Amino acid sequence: MFSTRAKYHLGQVVRHRKHPFRGVVFDVDAMFSNTDEWYEAIPEDSRPSKDQPFYHLLAENDHSYYVAYVSEQNLIADYSGEPVDHPDLDDLFGDFEDGRYPLQFQLN
Repeated sequence: MFSTRAKYHLGQVVRHRKHPFRGVVFDVDAMFSNTDEWYEAIPEDSRPSKDQPFYHLLAENDHSYYVAYVSEQNLIADYSGEPVDHPDLDDLFGDFEDGRYPLQFQLN
């Protein structure tokens, strides 16, 4: 049986290790769960292992807002204390407090 534990949690602010963006975790896959086309589009020398958690982020950079799908190995916690300005945050989370966003809805 395969078992994994996610390092980051829903509502946590994280940033990418290599690329200049940060975001809020809104979902976690225990292992890769995207398309083969998406995976193959990543240069082979940068392709992460599929057998690790992958995170769905409400992401932002200096130019835009978007949804990102990122492997755990490519994320680090963001301790800047700065909120994320993604326009969809209010749909899922409450106000930024103590460096994180509390869930605004009940999970099953």
